[in-house]
Amino acid sequence: MDADFSHDPAHLKEFLKAIESADLVLGSRYLGGKVTVVNWPIARLMLSYWANVYARTITGLRIWDLTGGFKCFRRKVLEAIDLKQVRSNGYAFQIEMSVRAWRKGFKLAEVPIVFVDRTEGQSKMHRGIVREAIWMVPRLRLMAWFGRI
Repeated sequence: MDADFSHDPAHLKEFLKAIESADLVLGSRYLGGKVTVVNWPIARLMLSYWANVYARTITGLRIWDLTGGFKCFRRKVLEAIDLKQVRSNGYAFQIEMSVRAWRKGFKLAEVPIVFVDRTEGQSKMHRGIVREAIWMVPRLRLMAWFGRI
């Protein structure tokens, strides 16, 4: 979870319940197309929302919020992913870790969260982060086609 107070620890109860029957639980700001984001500028919200549509379409992973950072991994998932092979940073990292877990056959689940813009710190978003995500998503698809995930 983010350390800037944008992820409410009150949601942890839902994560712990969901992880009983899943291997990776993702907190979703867009579950079922419903947007639960507070205090974001509309441009940032649209970038995030459409980035998730793009990632879902290209990777084939039917998760509503692939770019979020509020997650709960079972230890076996992290042990199964060769972290030396993870190439991305930023929001692409969130996508890559979920895709790698899914491609290894782990069960993913989402729980709805309310995301409130940070109260501390500054955004890490910049053009390089966006560029990386644009190129990493099709790269992940190609890697999967060639059995490299």
